Amino acid sequence: MLLAVGAEVLARRLHIPAIVILLPAGFTAGALTPDVNPEHLLGPAFHPLVGLAVAVILYEDALGLDLRELTGPVRRIAVRMTTIGAALTWILGSFAAALLLGMSRAAAVITGVILVVSGPMVVGPLLRLVRPAERVRQVLAWEASLIDPIGAILAAVVFDAIIAGEHGGFGGHVGQFLASLGLGLVDGAVGVLVLWLLLGRGRLPEALGANLQFAVVVVVAGFSDILRDESGLIAAVVMGLAVGNIRAFDTPARRPFFETLAQLIGGLLFVGISATVTPESLLHLVLPSLGVAGVLVLIARPLATVTATTGTDLRWNERGYVGCIAPKGIIAAATASVFTASLTAANVGGAEKLLPATFVVIVATVVLYSLTAVPLARQLGVVNRERSRPLLVGGAPWVVDLGRLLATTGLDVLMWAGTGAERDRIRLAGLELAEVELLALADAREAELHGVTAIFLLSAADDFNDLSARILDDGADAAVYRLRGPAWARDNAARSGGELLFGPGLTGSAIAGRIAAGDRLIARPAGQVAPGEEMLFLVRDDGQLDPVTATSEPAAEAGDTAVILTAAVTAVPEP
Repeated sequence: MLLAVGAEVLARRLHIPAIVILLPAGFTAGALTPDVNPEHLLGPAFHPLVGLAVAVILYEDALGLDLRELTGPVRRIAVRMTTIGAALTWILGSFAAALLLGMSRAAAVITGVILVVSGPMVVGPLLRLVRPAERVRQVLAWEASLIDPIGAILAAVVFDAIIAGEHGGFGGHVGQFLASLGLGLVDGAVGVLVLWLLLGRGRLPEALGANLQFAVVVVVAGFSDILRDESGLIAAVVMGLAVGNIRAFDTPARRPFFETLAQLIGGLLFVGISATVTPESLLHLVLPSLGVAGVLVLIARPLATVTATTGTDLRWNERGYVGCIAPKGIIAAATASVFTASLTAANVGGAEKLLPATFVVIVATVVLYSLTAVPLARQLGVVNRERSRPLLVGGAPWVVDLGRLLATTGLDVLMWAGTGAERDRIRLAGLELAEVELLALADAREAELHGVTAIFLLSAADDFNDLSARILDDGADAAVYRLRGPAWARDNAARSGGELLFGPGLTGSAIAGRIAAGDRLIARPAGQVAPGEEMLFLVRDDGQLDPVTATSEPAAEAGDTAVILTAAVTAVPEP
């Protein structure tokens, strides 16, 4: 626990993926003392517990995949990357494992499929560090989110086909493949039904609802694994996708529980699995495993990217960057740990090399991509100018006008509203509308997919703004701002979340009343604010958005644009 959480904290301070610290920390601790080796501490319970931990992580991964948000050209590219691209990576990784590691065909095939996965735990920190162009960020974020469950399902069914059909010929392998997939789907459907009956219709409190999900995932995945090895991973993915995408479930407020749990479990798994890799097991595998990593980095990833992006509108430099980011992560390490013991017991040739080889490949790819991600992005010209992306919450006419005005200054504005009429108003204005629930945007995964840098709570309902600010302040990485409320709300401002917007007297109702009386929202070069006008925002020359708040007013500089609330006719002073 100390190593896992300590590595996470240190990685956060150093702005690097936690895996860069977690793997060496676990390996070093395991080499120095047996007291952190989970095989010594837990004995035969270790691998079943790893399987259940992976099921929980996969459930959380799938829970965050709102497939309705995967639209347009990004959807086409992400689907290709996780199908055609994954198949090419699997094939080339298997050939490399067989040739360089001397594995049998079965062991090489399972190694290749394990090395397909990447995952948001390793890609997310790199994207936050690099901040690449929007399309590049969306492609990489969606691919990382989708490939974990897809790769885990493939690994589970291939593993079961190898174990159960080792002597059954091609027909036996296909039959075992279908049996594992079918059992996982059926068990997952049963879990979804249970969750729908108890969670969707039971109106349980948030804490109890989160506990219920955790219990159902563990029970269903464990029961499924009892019937057929590793089919529980499939069941967990099915449950997560269903709960995350079926509107009958109310999950956004419960996501932080699973995000925190998955992060903690992931850290513990990285440390624990690394501690089981002994220096002796790596003695003759480091160079061959680095060769496998080289095949994946230099051949498989570029080829998969070119194949998946051909015919799309990604520019050559964007394709080049996507082809240079594919670190391996926790699902690869955990599935390799779980499969190694069973494959070795089944006398699959070379199975004992699976975990240490995967360990080396993970370390090599993560270190390589962490060192090259930023300079390569600059060299290829795909670094985002780091312009702000504000999320405006509310659909009143003046809020929509504000969104359009900010868009004219070059900002990429995202909006959210709760009622159908407000959402229609936003769509008619040509502004992008967030289709997910508001509280879901506080989740790190959703924030990464949408690129939100600041949240502005501009709803006409002051109590909604107040409650949302309290919740979002705790969970969102983005800065949170809210409108001033009436006098009774201002008395409680110290206990509310978010920072108060605008000068004294500029509540939401006051702004709406002034605009109804003929005042307007305009944008003009900063420094030209006339008496009687109210500056609301400064859009900096570099694309940063600075709001006027109750405690500070940003100082204008050359090139900035001021967003102003002004009377219908106002004389503009000479600059």
